[in-house]
Amino acid sequence: MTASDARPLSRRDWLLSDRPASRMQARLGRAYVAWRRFSANRLAFLGLLIIIALLVVAAFADVLAPYSPTIGDLKNARLLAPSAAHWFGTDDLGRDIYSRILFGSRWTLYVVILVAVIAAPIGLLVGTVAGYAGGWTDAILMRITDIFLAFPKLILALAFVAALGPGIENAVLAIAITSWPPYARIARAETMTVRNSDYIKAVQLMGASPFRIVLRHIMPLCISSLIIRVTLDMAGIILTAAGLGFLGLGAQPPLPEWGTMIASGRRFVLDQWWVAGAPGFAILIVSLGFNLLGDGLRDALDPRSGDQ
Repeated sequence: MTASDARPLSRRDWLLSDRPASRMQARLGRAYVAWRRFSANRLAFLGLLIIIALLVVAAFADVLAPYSPTIGDLKNARLLAPSAAHWFGTDDLGRDIYSRILFGSRWTLYVVILVAVIAAPIGLLVGTVAGYAGGWTDAILMRITDIFLAFPKLILALAFVAALGPGIENAVLAIAITSWPPYARIARAETMTVRNSDYIKAVQLMGASPFRIVLRHIMPLCISSLIIRVTLDMAGIILTAAGLGFLGLGAQPPLPEWGTMIASGRRFVLDQWWVAGAPGFAILIVSLGFNLLGDGLRDALDPRSGDQ
């Protein structure tokens, strides 16, 4: 054994080894390669910073907000322009818009996280079952999916909210119900790609049940594609929630939800533009952050991309 062979591997060489000694090393190596691809994309990294800033603002809104988000000075602070005292101005009820936007970030995260938690597993389950079972099961599940896809998402969400009643919880449920079909289509396509592979055939020969095969061996293969699609859909989810709030079917006053804030400020958009402009700009920035992050994740997690 030469001196170079006896030299211990660096952490980078250990992660990039083409002969991992354990499953953990292989997973860490894949994660490291994906991070290298992601961090090399400056726009994707900018999107990540925007989302991290959103998380920090939502977590520390009580500390960062100088005023109450629901109580204002109607007599002395109504419709004040942006200034040192009120960075984004005040609304028609004398409430500080900057404070309301900070607290509104919590409701934005509340909506996108709950929708992702509800819609993504439903789509993953429907898609993998349809793709693996095939036959009439596939036909029935995909026709149901096609029915949901036939309607525009916002229109279908409006119909569900109108039936369930206005409110932030019902808006989340309505958006989740309309968001799962694309995830099902992606999961079905991934499942049909791998269901006849030697890997799955070997698991079948070992006596694994169809339920175990779908749950333990097919679903994990669909996770990366699903994460990318969910991240890219976050902007649409935010806009749909804002649209429901704008129409009075989402979050109800005095909750500082960004869509509701735009709705209350539309009467003053010509003279006091900041009332509707500030929450609209917040929606723009956060939506841009999720889109940039999703594009970066797509490039980093694409298994067909070569190492950089």
